[in-house]
Amino acid sequence: MYLLFENSLREALRTYLQQAYNVQPANLMVEQPPRSSLGDFAMPVCFELARTLRQAPRKIAEEIAAKLPLPPGFQRVEPAGGGYLNFFLDRAALWTAGAAAPRDPGLHPRLAGKVVVEHTNINPNKAAHVGHLRNAVLGDTFVRLLRRRGELVEVQNYIDNTGVQVADVVAAFEHLLKQETAEVAATIQQQQALREAQQKQGLLSPQPHALALSPLAAARQDYSFDYVCWDLYAQVSRHYEEQPDSQPWRASTLHAIEAQRQPTAGLAEAVASAIVHAHLTTMQRINVSYDVLPRESEILHLRFWHKAFALLQQSGAIRLEAEGKNAGCWVMDRALDAAGNAESEGESETKVIVRSNGTVTYVGKDIAYQLWKFGLLGQTFPWRPFFTYPGGQTVWESSLQGEANAPAFGAAQWVFNVIDVRQSYLQEIVIAGLRALGFEEAAQHSTHFSYEMVALTPRCASELGYQLSTEEQQRSHIEVSGRKGFGIKADDLLDRLIQHAWEEVKARHPENTAPEQLALAIPIAVGALRYFLLKFTKTSVIAFDFQEALSFEGETGPYVQYAAVRAANILRKAGPAASGAPAPEISPTQAAAILTDDELWELTRLALRLDAVVDQCLATLEPAYMAKYAFQLAQSFNNFYHRHPVIAESDPARRTFFLNLVALVRKQLTTALETLGIEVPEAM
Repeated sequence: MYLLFENSLREALRTYLQQAYNVQPANLMVEQPPRSSLGDFAMPVCFELARTLRQAPRKIAEEIAAKLPLPPGFQRVEPAGGGYLNFFLDRAALWTAGAAAPRDPGLHPRLAGKVVVEHTNINPNKAAHVGHLRNAVLGDTFVRLLRRRGELVEVQNYIDNTGVQVADVVAAFEHLLKQETAEVAATIQQQQALREAQQKQGLLSPQPHALALSPLAAARQDYSFDYVCWDLYAQVSRHYEEQPDSQPWRASTLHAIEAQRQPTAGLAEAVASAIVHAHLTTMQRINVSYDVLPRESEILHLRFWHKAFALLQQSGAIRLEAEGKNAGCWVMDRALDAAGNAESEGESETKVIVRSNGTVTYVGKDIAYQLWKFGLLGQTFPWRPFFTYPGGQTVWESSLQGEANAPAFGAAQWVFNVIDVRQSYLQEIVIAGLRALGFEEAAQHSTHFSYEMVALTPRCASELGYQLSTEEQQRSHIEVSGRKGFGIKADDLLDRLIQHAWEEVKARHPENTAPEQLALAIPIAVGALRYFLLKFTKTSVIAFDFQEALSFEGETGPYVQYAAVRAANILRKAGPAASGAPAPEISPTQAAAILTDDELWELTRLALRLDAVVDQCLATLEPAYMAKYAFQLAQSFNNFYHRHPVIAESDPARRTFFLNLVALVRKQLTTALETLGIEVPEAM
């Protein structure tokens, strides 16, 4: 509802300025005053008008405030400060219109056509770690925000199953362990059988997200193939450093995978497929899901890359380097923006697209992939089912031979690639490739949703058993490295969080059975993790620390969850009639009288701003605003709860209003948490 009022205010002011001054300001910014006594909306437009009208901003503000016809729902407008316009809502009108609305009528799709969001994209060569979780949680929350606004979204998780990282693990199996495809496949099957047997014995929960709170959790290595590969990847990386003459393993293995030469290609397929399955299971534990898994192998084998390569050659976007360190390579010159200016400083003048040995670099394959996303290649993948979620949703993967009834994927109008900031230059190269091919609209609709990395605090690294130098102990953070095997595996972190939450639930609800306690602990732990990863802005490096992430006090997911549970408990105690959605059960006159209390108005106004925050998050590509909003609403509600005995209120009108306000806050907190991918448990 807030968006509806905000949009109507912009439109009314735009119309008035055109009629009164024959001007159309480029930006009618609407701000939120810090206190309701200063108004509900503030607009600084008079400062911009001052340059055009050659008058003082304050004088223009006084003139507009005296003559502007206010749209419905607004009570008054006042000039303020040096030239602000402060607008005051009709409090009873907002309450009556907004308290019963399931969704802000001002919230509607802004992007015409399908939106593709690509996120997670973990190399299928080892277990996921905490850094991967930030990508997945940011991407998933962005998808939820888009869908909340009504956009048509397709979630893609690109699988780089022919890259260097997979080649290194395959080389380790072939050269270090001397294992062939059949042996590795047997290991995968044995571990899966062991896992299923443990589930039948009750040692592991059959639900992936409720995994393993038993002594076996510490021995996940025994049945988790992605953990085996984690150690093997670090082992082969050390081997390359210690014995440089073994490094040709990488190139020969990479060539064999790209050329589908057996048995190496078959081994790579088995390894990557098993690890992707493990990754999807891990992400399912934190409420992250996908629609489709385009694989790099099909981009090569279905000749997507060849078609893109031909287009790039024909357009002159790439050239064959004749001399220097890149002799024999196909290269693209430094990325340029739409105006022809260099976009990144400190990068090399050219980027290799095809190596001199004929193998394609990541960025080359990604140009082909980006073209397919927009439906610009004139061909698509065959699809086959790969994974099924408990609710029945199928995740499809690309294949050389697909099913006839497979859905259609790709052909988007907008593409958002969630990739960390260290890949910014490569993303610019991809967009430059689209421009060079003449696809300017696709280039403009391609967005790199970038974010900073996740590191560890020195304390966290020490807790994990890593030996730090004196200099490292003084740093603000320690970078993780999958190649060195240094970091926190995602499943280990989740197990630890769930264990901690379970101990808390046991202490608070000793009367519950162990399964009941665990059912409460899991959403609390997942909420703690997701909120921790989302409360920092994308440009912030997260220094992960167990003690901070496990805390249930302060600005945390469990704090917000607890407020939603408390609201539900109030409504439950008040009786079944109060447990539903809020309804305008009191007259506008009564509501107006009660809402003269600025504290009650602040809480009401904040609760009804939910979808305006959704719009803010999408406009800025910053999900952290939703996390901050949820915490502020929880904090404001807890203050209200402590000051107003809702159920014990003796005045019938005030009691009815309070119960409606509690129901509104509960609904908005629940929706905000759902948008963050966080469930509200039955109890805390």
